Amino acid sequence: LPIALFASVLYVYHQLVVDREIIVLKATGLSNAGLAVPALGVSGVVMLLCYAVNLYFMPLGFHEFKNIQSQVRNSFASLLLREGVFNTPVDGLTIYVRERGNDGELRGILVHEARTSNEPSTLMAESGKLVQTDDGARLVLLNGNRQEIQAGNGELSLLYFDRYAFDFGDVTGLDATRFKEAKERLLPDLLWPHDVVEERHRREFAAEGHRRLITPVVSLLFVLVGLGALFSGDFNRRGSNWRLLFAVAAAVSIQALTFGLMDLIVGAPHLIPLIYLLFALLLGIAWYVVASDPFRRTSQSNGSGL
Repeated sequence: LPIALFASVLYVYHQLVVDREIIVLKATGLSNAGLAVPALGVSGVVMLLCYAVNLYFMPLGFHEFKNIQSQVRNSFASLLLREGVFNTPVDGLTIYVRERGNDGELRGILVHEARTSNEPSTLMAESGKLVQTDDGARLVLLNGNRQEIQAGNGELSLLYFDRYAFDFGDVTGLDATRFKEAKERLLPDLLWPHDVVEERHRREFAAEGHRRLITPVVSLLFVLVGLGALFSGDFNRRGSNWRLLFAVAAAVSIQALTFGLMDLIVGAPHLIPLIYLLFALLLGIAWYVVASDPFRRTSQSNGSGL
C-alpha cells in the first residue's frame, strides 16, 4: 500500500508539473501546502488501512492459517486413523478403523494398548468419534467392550460399555496447545508477552510490534518525499525526470532504513525511543521542504526559468 501510494502520487503530480497545471494552480494563490492536501488526505486513509492490517487483520488471518495448518498436521482423522489399516501412531498403541463416515464418525473400531503396564488391553466398539478437548485428543467409543488379561493369573477381564472415552496420553503431535508465532499475535501480546521466557525472543517480538507501529507512517513519509522532490526548486520546461529519480532513491533509502532499524531493535532495544524520534525528524524535514521550498531561487520568481 505505501509503495502503491508513492507511485500514484509521483505519477499524478508529475503529470501536473509536465502539463504546467501546477503553475496555473500556483497563480490562483495555492501554496505548496495547499497543493499537497489531496495527497496527504489519501495518505491518511492509507495509513489507517495499514494500521488496520498490521494491528488486527494480519495477525488474525495468520493465526487462523496457523490453526488450520496445525489441525491438518495433528489430525488423527486425516493422517493417522486411516480406514482399513492397522495404524500405529506410537509404540505400544494400535488402532484399526473399518470405515470412516463423511460426518467424522468411525465404525468398526479396535484399539490395542500395551504401553504402560504388563497387562495389555483391547477395546472394540461399533462406532466412535475423535474429539478435541482442552486436555488433548480423545477417542469416544460407543457400544463396545474392553478386554484385559490379568498378569497374575492370566484371567480375562471383560467390561461392556455404552460409552467410553479413550485417552491417547502423551502422544507427540496431539497437543492442542501450541506456541504462537510473532506474526499471529496482537500488539499487546507482542510488547508484553506472558509466555516468552528467552530474552532474545522477547526482543524479536518487541521488534515485530514496533514494526507494525512504524511502517504505516512510511506511507506519509513517502508522500512527503515525493511531493518535496517535485515541488522543490524552480520548474524547468526541459523536464523534471531527475526529480522522479531523486524521489525513488530517497524512498528506497527510507525503506532500507526501516528494515535495518527493525534488526537494530533486536540487538539494542534501548534505542527504540530514538527510532521514533528519527522518524518524527524525517517527517518534520520532509514537511518543511514541501511547505517552505527552501531550494527555490527567489531571484527567478518572475518566471523566467519556466
